[in-house]
Amino acid sequence: MKDPFLSALFMLAAYLLGSIPFGLIAGRKVKGIDLREHGSRNIGATNVFRVVGKKWGILVLFLDALKGYIACVLPALFGQSFAPPFQLLLGMSAILGHSFPVWLGFKGGKGVATSLGVFLAIAWIPTLITFGIWIACFALTHIISISSLVAAVVFPVMIVWRYAGTPELKFLLSISFALMVFIFYTHRANIQRLRQGTEKKLF
Repeated sequence: MKDPFLSALFMLAAYLLGSIPFGLIAGRKVKGIDLREHGSRNIGATNVFRVVGKKWGILVLFLDALKGYIACVLPALFGQSFAPPFQLLLGMSAILGHSFPVWLGFKGGKGVATSLGVFLAIAWIPTLITFGIWIACFALTHIISISSLVAAVVFPVMIVWRYAGTPELKFLLSISFALMVFIFYTHRANIQRLRQGTEKKLF
């Protein structure tokens, strides 16, 4: 996209889209509570699942992923052409919006579900395989954080497998590593609890 103003406008829109706190909304609408005061005090799907209910947690997971996906295709929805790097930049804006929403004092979710939606739009085959591994890991452990950390490590490997020998490899691999670092950063408290053996299972 060549128009700097339009590019900035789409990036802002992607950030604002990502910052919609579906988990917080679910807590207030369904149980009349502020999710930041219950459970893990996080507004993500995991805490919704634990505090509000299973079906609501699944719904929030879907909506958080959907906003990441939509952010990546925003220009196309308005008839604008764009290159893959800009598409990814929009996705990153949505992830930052989810994790650091301006409405909530820049304290949001951990970005896993929104990242899922972003990379389904950009590299759907590696993303689906990684998500399958996430599901398998969760089925074995019942611990969301372990599943998310494992998926963050596996994703760059899937990128190499799918894009080896292609021009996209360098670009996507660097982004997948950046995502891995970001996921580990947002899960730093979970990592500490895992080390201490105090991380709770979802059920």
